[in-house]
Amino acid sequence: MMSTKFINTFLKILVLFFGALLVLLLIARTPNVSVETLEELYTDSNSQFISVDGLEVHYKDEGAGFPIVLLHGTSASLHTWDAWTEELIKEYRVIRMDLPAFGITGPNATNQYDIATYNRFLEQLLNQLEVTEFVLAGNSLGGSIGWHYASDHQEQVKQLILLNPAGFPSEKERPLIFRLASIPVLNQLLKLITPRSFVKDNLEEVYFDDSKVSEALIDRYHQMILREGSRAAFIERANLEGQDDTDRLSQVLAPTLLIWGENDLWIPVENGAKFMNELPNSSLIVMKETGHVPMEERPMESVAHALQFIKQNLIKDSLLGTENIN
Repeated sequence: MMSTKFINTFLKILVLFFGALLVLLLIARTPNVSVETLEELYTDSNSQFISVDGLEVHYKDEGAGFPIVLLHGTSASLHTWDAWTEELIKEYRVIRMDLPAFGITGPNATNQYDIATYNRFLEQLLNQLEVTEFVLAGNSLGGSIGWHYASDHQEQVKQLILLNPAGFPSEKERPLIFRLASIPVLNQLLKLITPRSFVKDNLEEVYFDDSKVSEALIDRYHQMILREGSRAAFIERANLEGQDDTDRLSQVLAPTLLIWGENDLWIPVENGAKFMNELPNSSLIVMKETGHVPMEERPMESVAHALQFIKQNLIKDSLLGTENIN
């Protein structure tokens, strides 16, 4: 039987431990950033908000011509497409949004972030904007949403552009941030402690050239992650069980361009060939000295590939339409 002295000593140690832990949490805690602050910092005259299933979605709809819809990846925002948009709006209408769980949009009411939920969201958004035919482009998670959507909406998606898309199962170890988000208790600390240095390290993983990871870029990603509710949403998304839907790739009828950073540490470049083998009408461009986000790291080169692809296929569609009329 334990003595009273031992129990008292143990309790004192326990109190000291949790007291020290509480002090550490108070010192290291990273407070949320309000939506109002993010709007002040990261919206401009082209920013708009639209209600989709009760969620106020931050989006931009710029330019004129055939519509191009752009989908960002995990923990990113519509700003990842800034450089692409500057080029694309010279000839096309460009629609981009902060997806649910990310950016200024933030978490949805149901706390659901599976691919089917994202596809319903995209369908509702485009219906409200009365966009019926378009080119769809996506990076990483946005790429996965893109090819899933294209497999179900063959008449709407006229062309598909996938940049380092997710979707194929991989034996490669998941990035550290996703592994941490899957560890019970520890993942709860991620809701409270998200240092800027942690975001910097992750960006240097997804970029090949660390010199392109600017202070402004780190600030934007960090502040967007701190949006009220977004850290909890990220953890929810990270803990979803992986599902292999790649058998649906054969249902994608749209001409598809795959652009892959050769030095992607998150999704291996070898997956590019896997996608090309499964997509009926696809081609692959591998960009050297490029990481996981080609549209950010090497925007002019990647958008040039996209523009060439878009123009070639829109011309083909136009000629086929003329032949059908005749």
